[in-house]
Amino acid sequence: MGQISCDVFVNCSGQWAREVGKRTKPLVRVPVHPCEHSVIITESIGLAPSLPILRDYDGSIYLREWKGGILAGGFEPLAKPVYFSGIPADFKFTRLPEDWDHFQILLKNLIHRVPKAGDAVAVELINAPEAFTPDAKIMLGEASEVKNYFIAAGMNGSGVSLAGGVGKVVAEWIVDGKSEINLWQVDMRRFVGLHSNRHFLRDRVRETVGKQFTLKYPNYGMSAYTTGRKLRTSCLHTRLESAGAVFGEQLGFERALWFDPNSKDTFVEDNVIYGSFGKPFWFNLVKDEYTSCRQGVAVIDMSSFTKIDIKSGGDEALKFLQRLCSNDIDRPVGEVIHTGMHNAIGGYENDCSIVRVEENHFLMICPTSQQTRCKMWLKQHLPPDGSVLFSDVTSLFTAINVVGPHAPQLLQEMTETPLAKTDFPSMTCQSVNIGYASEILAMRLTHTGEDGFVLYCPSEYALHVYDKLMSVGRNYGIRNAGYYAMRTLRIEKFFAFWGQDIDSMATPFECGRDYRVKFDKGDFIGKEALLKQKEVGVQRRFVQFQLENHDIERDPWPWGGESVYRNGKYCGHTTSTAYGFTLEKHVCLGYVFDIDQSTKKLNYLNPDFVMSKNASFEIEIAQRRFPAKASLYPPRLPTFTAEDFMQQFKGSA
Repeated sequence: MGQISCDVFVNCSGQWAREVGKRTKPLVRVPVHPCEHSVIITESIGLAPSLPILRDYDGSIYLREWKGGILAGGFEPLAKPVYFSGIPADFKFTRLPEDWDHFQILLKNLIHRVPKAGDAVAVELINAPEAFTPDAKIMLGEASEVKNYFIAAGMNGSGVSLAGGVGKVVAEWIVDGKSEINLWQVDMRRFVGLHSNRHFLRDRVRETVGKQFTLKYPNYGMSAYTTGRKLRTSCLHTRLESAGAVFGEQLGFERALWFDPNSKDTFVEDNVIYGSFGKPFWFNLVKDEYTSCRQGVAVIDMSSFTKIDIKSGGDEALKFLQRLCSNDIDRPVGEVIHTGMHNAIGGYENDCSIVRVEENHFLMICPTSQQTRCKMWLKQHLPPDGSVLFSDVTSLFTAINVVGPHAPQLLQEMTETPLAKTDFPSMTCQSVNIGYASEILAMRLTHTGEDGFVLYCPSEYALHVYDKLMSVGRNYGIRNAGYYAMRTLRIEKFFAFWGQDIDSMATPFECGRDYRVKFDKGDFIGKEALLKQKEVGVQRRFVQFQLENHDIERDPWPWGGESVYRNGKYCGHTTSTAYGFTLEKHVCLGYVFDIDQSTKKLNYLNPDFVMSKNASFEIEIAQRRFPAKASLYPPRLPTFTAEDFMQQFKGSA
């Protein structure tokens, strides 16, 4: 084919997309792999042409009328990958050999759903390759490796139905630099390098095919797959595993969701095959972990969080970050800054914590899911003179989050560094010794709203630090906690999280984070849009809801995405939810807006829209509406001291 030069390139080559990506310099990773996909066509059995397309999700099949007969296919539970060594050069949409044995499970389900199909004469079984992705979702957007290289591939057997929408949003991306809607769930940047590994892809797509028609139970970080597990693990993995950790997976990283000492499986998949939209089986386990975080001390392994090291010879790194961030990064060495990185419309491209380690040296911490996305954003805005360097140091550090009112006392037994708040204030960072380990980067924050420290340990020290914590911590009732407890803590305190509550369309003024925007510090990306929004107002607001009259034992639970109503009128949706163990109520976070019935446009909102006594909110769950108390501000929760916990601990002994 030779070399092709162009300003914009769109890789929409289906099952060839991975091979096409490999021909680019630098290589573009496109994680797709072909599998066999079969459809059967029968002779006429008298079906009317007006018969709609039918999908039987229990049977994993779809069917439609075809010349009076049936055209039917499906997504079998265990698929057959093909062309592991590469698609043949002479392949031109050639059919694969019929495989009636493999199609048998779908044929059986077809006859069960349409008994008359059992008497029909089969005309042919068409077997052809179809491209599937590692998570059964399509891939859209700009590649992280090459600017203006766009991808529209991995349609997972739904290319015809998706074609119009895919074409529209990719065109918007090319022309406007963004889509009109949030497409993070299908964005190319949700993957890392391992997802394009050929061996991984071959084994993973065996499972992803069958997930097309499965019922999507709430998962919150649970993996739907058994392949590619224990691939990215922290140094603490075996310790957590022996302590009863039940693992989920994010970006290939194993993360403890909760702990069950009696669990026989370290993966949660078998437990959620027959899932629930109501009270989950892990409720009491997470409650105990939550209580330790709130009233005692607990340890959460946060090693999967993305860590980026940024430095320069002079003040170039500072200027670089000041340009990208809306908060003021020019703070003293050792101070931690929560900040957003915004796009031209003021939306969040990244939500992160940055610590100034040295005068011209910074460490950035952001969500696990941001690993590819944030590096792409940094790369696109680097000074062209090479004066700023950044590197991904995620694997160099094990992050141990020591949470709870007992955390300072526990750690004080293990370090000579004074940990009183006068010596080590919140939102600061110091290099400390823990046990025999040196140069541990300790930050006084926990991402949960509780007191405590995140210890960024050089990975060779991780096991020693963890073992020392658990040994000394016995006197404090220490326990392991997982991401479910951490999620509950942050939702109850009204903390928004990137990828769930905030995204590239949400702005600080909409989600109540405008206090972190420093307009007087100089220019930054998105400043103009945010100044305009500050002047004219917002058209939606981020709200915390507390459900009323909801029976957690009998009623269906909210899991995110539920519709919100104000005075009987639809006004928004939830983004993330959790049961608040302190509030003893379900807590839902989400956005509300006001649609003008005459113009169908959004009105600008003032706080009274939410806080007015005349505003009555409801959240619809499984077609039932539950009253909800709405607020723009975090609830007042009781605080606990170490002494409070010790009294309770002694009382229960």
